[in-house]
Amino acid sequence: MPFPKKYLNANETIALDMHPHWWYFSEPALSLLGSIILGIVVLAKTDAGTNGRRVLGLIALALLVLTAIWLVIRYLNWLTTNFVITSNRLIFRHGVVGKSGIEIPLERVNNVNFNQSVFERILGAGDLLIESGGEDGQQRFTDIRHPAQVQNLIHAQMEGHFQKRASYAPASTGDVTEQLERLEGMLQRGTLTQEEFDAQKAKLLG
Repeated sequence: MPFPKKYLNANETIALDMHPHWWYFSEPALSLLGSIILGIVVLAKTDAGTNGRRVLGLIALALLVLTAIWLVIRYLNWLTTNFVITSNRLIFRHGVVGKSGIEIPLERVNNVNFNQSVFERILGAGDLLIESGGEDGQQRFTDIRHPAQVQNLIHAQMEGHFQKRASYAPASTGDVTEQLERLEGMLQRGTLTQEEFDAQKAKLLG
């Protein structure tokens, strides 16, 4: 289910809209597989017609139903979970009936880190840790597909957003200082080259 465009601001565009990685289904899927195997073993190892077989069969069936329901619920959560990068902000929304979400304006993003274990790297999954100037400070997003590419995309959107803001009317001294600090951070992270940094700095001080 894509992110509803009616929630976008004027002139805001979506650069990325994705659901969690398929590894998000691993726990309920493995549990369902285990309950199926358990049911087969129970039917194969116990004598037909005995009370023990009936009891164990009912237990295995109950486990099968519960794990199947768990998998369906996880799928509905996956379907209604969106990690979105727009030209102005980062958006995370989830919830089947009740909705909750996080929004981080790009100008408040201070740092974006990603983390992958060896196994997650093979799968193409990982976590994103976003540090912002908001009240929450840090936000961790799990089961992100190709987190290194998402990190680069966030930096690219931050650069485009900053350049768009810098092209507006001259800002106050406080705004200029804040934007210069952000430029220096982007230079240190490698988002801007030295030439781009010098050009943007000259435009701000112009």
